[in-house]
Amino acid sequence: MHFDFDEEVERRGSGASKWDDGPADVLPMWVADMDFRTAPPVVDALQARVAHGVFGYAHLPEAYFEAVSGWQARRHRHYFTQEDMLVTSGVVPAITATLRALTRPGDRVILQPPVYNCFFSSIRNMGCGIEENALLLRAGRYEMDFDDLERRAAHPDCRALLLCNPHNPVGRVWSVEDLRRLHEICARHGVTVVSDEIHADLTLPGQRHQCYAALGPEVAARSVTCLAASKTFNLAGLQIATIVAPDPTLRARINKALNVHEVCDVNPFGISASIAAYTEGAAWHGALLRYLDENRRFAADYLAEALPKLAFTPPEATYLAWLDARAWGESAEALAARVLARGRLRLTAGTAYGAAGEGFLRLNMACPRARLEDGLTRLVTALRT
Repeated sequence: MHFDFDEEVERRGSGASKWDDGPADVLPMWVADMDFRTAPPVVDALQARVAHGVFGYAHLPEAYFEAVSGWQARRHRHYFTQEDMLVTSGVVPAITATLRALTRPGDRVILQPPVYNCFFSSIRNMGCGIEENALLLRAGRYEMDFDDLERRAAHPDCRALLLCNPHNPVGRVWSVEDLRRLHEICARHGVTVVSDEIHADLTLPGQRHQCYAALGPEVAARSVTCLAASKTFNLAGLQIATIVAPDPTLRARINKALNVHEVCDVNPFGISASIAAYTEGAAWHGALLRYLDENRRFAADYLAEALPKLAFTPPEATYLAWLDARAWGESAEALAARVLARGRLRLTAGTAYGAAGEGFLRLNMACPRARLEDGLTRLVTALRT
């Protein structure tokens, strides 16, 4: 079956925050939101749900739990039961509720910046302090700093580590060895790992995603996994995510937190879309990954030729380009402002992901190739002048 990822869907005027929040002459390549139509089975499922005409409070059918767990088992050898699962309105609410279950105000939580910006706010909203176990950049590739992690995990008030797996924004797919070593350190110090795996199904050809909890029963028992189809199938506006927490005591505490924060109800469209994506979306998903891989290669070749001063290591996962612009000697905010003013291109300043992102920019490559080329041309124009 053919899927046309080159189609340029007009999104302005659709209420898309990516496209409608800014001047019409600015090309938005900032937020992690794809410009592709979702899988046809998802559209069909949503049309059928609309045709029903009644949109009351949603009940989660067994088909939802079977769809999520079946996809994870087939794709990632990650096995769990319906009893292990909780459902909420998004991965960020899932993380916040999990932190509420794991911590008290004044406790410490480990991050590995540069990392997804909402991790910072989730921790602060719980009244906790942040332990920044910054990633190490070596020859264009990020690695975990395990010596520093050992020191931070040993802090007497440290309760949790938020793991971005795969990592946003740097695009790393963590190896089995990386994750086992992380588990050993965290287990030694009683630190629970909360693994955000929302980008797992965007692991690109040549790589294999390792679910943290799938390392073994002892790892699963000391961890929480957050999952959603939202990034992979472009469903973020439908607001649904799954929490996998095998430990029954911790799961009960998370469930209580979801109810305290009133994020225990979900969108009926999210249910229908997720079931269709996980049970009928495999062909579209495979084609998407091939197209994203081609975009990744196109961007790397284009920038290497047109702007070699800009360092870019193509991601192993995600559709995000993490661009090292430190050679310009400007702050990330100044670089983003320059690109916006001179190139009419909106990117995200690297400091949105912590101080470790200084001098970097993040660019979204999940768009038709012609649009990607337009964005890269604007970027080159802005940084050359």
